[in-house]
Amino acid sequence: MERKIITFGNHFKSFENMIQSYDEVLDAKYGAVGTEEREAFRKEAYAFYMGQVIREARREEKISQTELGKRIGANKSYISRIENGLIDPTISTLYSIISALGLRIEIVRPLE
Repeated sequence: MERKIITFGNHFKSFENMIQSYDEVLDAKYGAVGTEEREAFRKEAYAFYMGQVIREARREEKISQTELGKRIGANKSYISRIENGLIDPTISTLYSIISALGLRIEIVRPLE
C-alpha cells in the first residue's frame, strides 16, 4: 500500500501566525491579569463553573431544583440562578447545598 504525504508548504506559516495562547486570548478580550475587567470575568467564570458542578451533582442524585431548594430552605428560582452562574452563593449556602446533595468538602493544605 502506497503512503501519501501531505505537506502544507507556505500555508503552514500563515496558520502558525494565527495560533495564540489562551492567556493572550483572555488578555485581548478581558484585559490583563489584575485588571478590574479580568477579575470580573474570573468571578463570572467561577460562578458558572460552580453552578455546573452543582447541577451535575443534583442530577446524579436525581432530585429536582425544587427539592434541593426545600432541603436548604430556598426556592427553585434561587437554585436555578446558582446553577446558571447568575449568582455566586455564600460559603454557608454552598455548604448547605453540598450537604443536601450528600457530598462533602475537604480543606487540605497544599503539599510543600
